[in-house]
Amino acid sequence: MSKTVSILWLASAALLSAAGLAFSIWLTVVNFNLYWLIFSPVNIAFYQTPAALVFKLWKKRRRKSQEQEESAPDGI
Repeated sequence: MSKTVSILWLASAALLSAAGLAFSIWLTVVNFNLYWLIFSPVNIAFYQTPAALVFKLWKKRRRKSQEQEESAPDGI
C-alpha cells in the first residue's frame, strides 16, 4: 500500500471519529435531559463504529503490505 493511500485511510478514520463524537455531543446537548445523559455512552459508541471499522481496515492493509515487503526478495 502506498504511503499516500495509507495516510488517507488514517485521516478518514480520524475525521469519522471527530464527526461521530461531535454529532453525539450535539444530540446530547440539544435535547438535554436525564434520558440523553444516560444514553450518551451508547450514542458515542454507535457513532464511533465507522471510524473503528476504517481504522481496522487500515491496520489490516498496512500489515499485509509490510508482510509483502518483508517477503519480497532483495534485488540482486
